[in-house]
Amino acid sequence: MIEGVRQMNVEEFLDFAESSEDRYEYIDGEPRQMTGGKLDHFTIIANVTGRLQTLLADTDCQVVGGGMLVKVGEARLVAPDVSVVCSEPETESDTRILLNPILVVEVTSPSSIEHDRISKREYYSDVASIEAYLIVDQHRVLVELYTRSETGWQIQCFSDLGDEVALAALDCRLPLRDIYQRIEFEEESQ
Repeated sequence: MIEGVRQMNVEEFLDFAESSEDRYEYIDGEPRQMTGGKLDHFTIIANVTGRLQTLLADTDCQVVGGGMLVKVGEARLVAPDVSVVCSEPETESDTRILLNPILVVEVTSPSSIEHDRISKREYYSDVASIEAYLIVDQHRVLVELYTRSETGWQIQCFSDLGDEVALAALDCRLPLRDIYQRIEFEEESQ
């Protein structure tokens, strides 16, 4: 919990978050400040967003930026870096909360990597519309694709710039070369 901030209901949180310069998620009635990213983090988000917009241009799917909250429980709202919704978007609270993404994407930072891989994966499993969860590492070429199955999440890892992530839920392939465009890694991390 943020020091000096009390438990809030959803509407109080939305007003609080909207009036703040920082980004927050809402977990079990408490606002949780999101860490700020660096240039590579935001470049990767822009790359994923732009490529998905191009790939999905002639479909009924819409790419939604990271400012949109996704409801993952009655008292939980998270802000993925990128979301995709197909068909008609379902929202609540004056369209500030997305209810039916089909894909969510998180670009990791050192402080968020465990939260993204463990807590958020668990949260996203509670959202029936989410068929795929993509975690992109910003410090090395590594993309993890979690896809929903009858037995839980199935994981595939991609670590070569020549790889393409097959997003079956969207009927498209996302090349790692496009995800990591303009990102330079240390020699030993490739």
